[in-house]
Amino acid sequence: MAKTKRLIKENLKRVDVVIEVLDARAPLSSRNPLLGQITEAKPRLVVLNKDDLADPTASELWTKRFSDQGHTIPVRVSSSSKQGVGQIPILCRELCRGASWLNRRPVRALIAGIPNVGKSTLINTMAKRRKAEAGATPGLTRDLRRIPVSDKFELFDTPGLLWHKFEDPLTGLILAALGAIKETILPDEEVTGEVLFYLSIRYPDLLKARYKLEEIPETPHGLVEAVGRKRGCLAAGGGVDWPRTTQMVLKDLREGRFGPISLEWPDGKGWH
Repeated sequence: MAKTKRLIKENLKRVDVVIEVLDARAPLSSRNPLLGQITEAKPRLVVLNKDDLADPTASELWTKRFSDQGHTIPVRVSSSSKQGVGQIPILCRELCRGASWLNRRPVRALIAGIPNVGKSTLINTMAKRRKAEAGATPGLTRDLRRIPVSDKFELFDTPGLLWHKFEDPLTGLILAALGAIKETILPDEEVTGEVLFYLSIRYPDLLKARYKLEEIPETPHGLVEAVGRKRGCLAAGGGVDWPRTTQMVLKDLREGRFGPISLEWPDGKGWH
């Protein structure tokens, strides 16, 4: 993390725009506060990636919130389906409108995000899988990967950047659910119970449909037990196989098998 912060600080004057890639299902939790502090002087494009997996109503609300933040432009994209990806270079140029150099050289955009928000897939989609070129532009540190997208647009990639301490424990739980932090930081069993409880409040019909539940238990522990039994995730002796159940639920969540859901809403409701 320290190296990535140093790289960004050293090269910030040499880029024109910052692209901040967030997970559309959890825009606040996947937003690194350190990046905002380091790059606050630069115009910013907020990319709500994996929008195809997110609740469209929540995404509309988040888009409005980000639009109200002055020199920030939000865009909803899905790097896997290429939805909205073509808007990124256009919007970055829009953020540089009026610059004297705009017709003489490409827009240089620094792209950053925490692990597992889909940044690499997004880059490959934009660059049509061109190989990144390191240090090809004079003055840019070699450890930043340069990716030419077109003659009007260049990306400079940074390693995934996480911060040391989550001020809100819920942030860690959500990031663990989405696979952005390791299980050693927060146990999968705890994460799974809380995720299922959240779904029982925000998306009860989707939860029932996915696991064919007739009734929804009232506790996180009870939810994991019920899902495990419904799916036949049983250990020797007939008890629920918790590791197997939790891995199944988290995989379903990360791959969008519940349907379009969001783990964060601007109103903050759903988690207990």
